[in-house]
Amino acid sequence: MIVRRALASLPAVACLGIAALLAGCGAQSDGTVEVAVIGNEAEVFADGVRLSPGGQLARSAVDSGLVAFDAAGEVVPALAERWIVTDDGLSFIFRLREGTWPDGSEITAVTAREALESAMRDLDGTSLGRDLSAVAEVRAMAGRVIEIRLAHPEPYLLQLLAQPELALRPQGDDSESGGTGPMTLAREENGVARYAYKPPSARGLPFDEDWQDGVQDLDLRVTDARQAIAMFDQGAVDVVLGGTLGDLPLVETGPLSSGTLRIDSTFGLFGMLVRRDAGLLANTGVREGLAMAIDRAEVIEQFNIGGWTATTRPVSPGLPGDPGLVAERWEGQIIADRRAEAAARVAAWRRQFDPGDLTQPARLTLYLDEGPGWDLLLANLAGQLRIVGVDLVRAPSRDEADMVLIDRVARFPAPRWFLGQFACPLRVGLCSETVDTMVADAVTQPDPVIRASLMAQAEAELTLANVFIPIGSPLRWSLVRGRVGGFTPNPYAFHPLPPLAEIAR
Repeated sequence: MIVRRALASLPAVACLGIAALLAGCGAQSDGTVEVAVIGNEAEVFADGVRLSPGGQLARSAVDSGLVAFDAAGEVVPALAERWIVTDDGLSFIFRLREGTWPDGSEITAVTAREALESAMRDLDGTSLGRDLSAVAEVRAMAGRVIEIRLAHPEPYLLQLLAQPELALRPQGDDSESGGTGPMTLAREENGVARYAYKPPSARGLPFDEDWQDGVQDLDLRVTDARQAIAMFDQGAVDVVLGGTLGDLPLVETGPLSSGTLRIDSTFGLFGMLVRRDAGLLANTGVREGLAMAIDRAEVIEQFNIGGWTATTRPVSPGLPGDPGLVAERWEGQIIADRRAEAAARVAAWRRQFDPGDLTQPARLTLYLDEGPGWDLLLANLAGQLRIVGVDLVRAPSRDEADMVLIDRVARFPAPRWFLGQFACPLRVGLCSETVDTMVADAVTQPDPVIRASLMAQAEAELTLANVFIPIGSPLRWSLVRGRVGGFTPNPYAFHPLPPLAEIAR
């Protein structure tokens, strides 16, 4: 079993650590659901707006925005009990539920507007902040009604407002124990974070004298992938969240995992971002050669996961409303011919600009996290690029890397999110100001057909710039026992804690 393999590869001290965790907890031992999140505590319980995936789960349990995501990734009411959208799509009007801030003061339109504006200011300079650029004004209207006015249509505004980073917190409130969300948090000495549901009245819901029959407490542990998998196998936890390709090889993916291993079919970016416009990577044609040399099906097949989508596009294929204007690259070309062309481009560049020992391959570095899955990925990519005369090795740090692996789930399924991740002001790697201008022009178009056409042109321009080498969609996995309700695989790979603590009645 996978636990025996994982424990066998751990040092004795680590095994003792797992034993202590197992001894100190037990799934179903006290009517709680036990959850392990892969990560580290500093990131999961971090304050601020640059949240890790685990941090998003922790934040969304204790703090709410106007709206939130449910278990299936659908937008549902939170602090706003209902809303309407005007016909032109330029005004979203929210009716707030009755409630109070953590200090006991009433949640009003004025205080909610101030909290939302504060959260948006904190996001300045981030990709999420750029996604919110359509917001022109937030207005406090009568009583508990606020209006968000847009400078141009933003079809995914609700998905943006549901992001945990946009949870509403009054000025100066940095408490992690409980805010406007559905649950409270108590940190225990053994490293467990216990989440408990608030009464219905504190959640803006009608009185229900039997409400406790439908919920249970949730104990959250933050640990690494090996320990989380071991705890799941031993029955110490009911759910493991936050799995990526980097730790997938630690999980049993055969028939024994049926019903417990859950894979999210996501949209997002998974590939190599070029950081340096220098040396071999200074040439757009060479960068294109590297992209055409990769057999993406071979990369994916080694992980034995069905349904994982490969792509040569910087925008995930199959997005809702995709007009089909952008095709996959090099369709119909066999990989041997593509690699021959790539090798010729690499050799031609070296003869002109790097005429040293041409018997040795050119060297490029890639930064990616540590983990058995990432090791397999690097070995496979290195083997493929070696065929075209490039030696790909792991970079010691992000700053020293020629390329960086990007593994990021989309916040909303629209081309603008994908293209926005490469915006020049973010300074994440090579970029195209021309693409930025094209995207800015596209988002102001009220006609969705024209907007989609302009976005397709922007994607084509970014593709020609060859600043990103796509491989596929991000892979996310979880382990879930059958007794746990409230878990649904979804395109955002976001599995909020409150539904996991609900008991079917």
